[in-house]
Amino acid sequence: MGTFESVQAQYEKNKNAASGSKFASQEERMKKYFTTVLPKGVTEEERRIRILPTKDGSTPFVEVYFHEIQVDGKWVKLFDPKQEGKRSPLNEVHDSLAGTGIEADKELAKSYRSRKFFIVKVIDRDHEQDGPKFWRFKFNAKQEGIMDKIWPIFRTRGDITDVEKGRDLILSLSLTKSGKGKEYTQISSVLDSDPSPLSKDPEQAKKWAEDTLVWSDVYTKKPEEYLEMVANGETPKWDKDNKKWVSTSQSETIIGGDSAEEPLPEDPQASDEPEEDLPF
Repeated sequence: MGTFESVQAQYEKNKNAASGSKFASQEERMKKYFTTVLPKGVTEEERRIRILPTKDGSTPFVEVYFHEIQVDGKWVKLFDPKQEGKRSPLNEVHDSLAGTGIEADKELAKSYRSRKFFIVKVIDRDHEQDGPKFWRFKFNAKQEGIMDKIWPIFRTRGDITDVEKGRDLILSLSLTKSGKGKEYTQISSVLDSDPSPLSKDPEQAKKWAEDTLVWSDVYTKKPEEYLEMVANGETPKWDKDNKKWVSTSQSETIIGGDSAEEPLPEDPQASDEPEEDLPF
């Protein structure tokens, strides 16, 4: 690496550290999401991924709880801070409504409950140039979810994340309709390929396997004041001048992330409406 490249790398590293982001741009951050949404006009498709191994041999499927709730007319997934021992305004609303003894309140409380998701680090075989990505999908209490399609492969094939003898997963996507008539993408099947190295290039395989990016670098955790506003039925907006979240009654600036530099981009999966198979 020459002097120019070294200075450029140093500048980018320090710029990202100052803004609280590990990415040089919003575009680079967006590349770290792996999604299973079919493009418009497409009714079926296959995607191929490789689940990356963990450094300590633990499960690659991280369990994380998110609230699914509408903010400003859009479905969003908000990290539940309760799992970190912090105050959770949306859970407080849930508990308050669930404890009134009124059936209508119990029904409303369901929309404030957080649900379990799995997040797994993968290589998207169709876009290997993007490096490791994170795939978030829902837990299904009926044992009809994505995890229930992946587990049998682990059970019969062993450790499919092995760098030398692991296996790619082939996801079959198809367009279907919910009971309410809304179209959405479902994963109809998950198949495994023959054993193969993570990469034919040992250096590339080592780089992917040792990558230090974690899911929380990609999926944002909204601060308490943001969650408080949502719990109160308000729409949070990012006030760029004062660098803080305010309700719509206080400001009409654009909604975004909690970065001091610029709003964070939207999670491509954020607008997925809650599926009907979730336990309530």
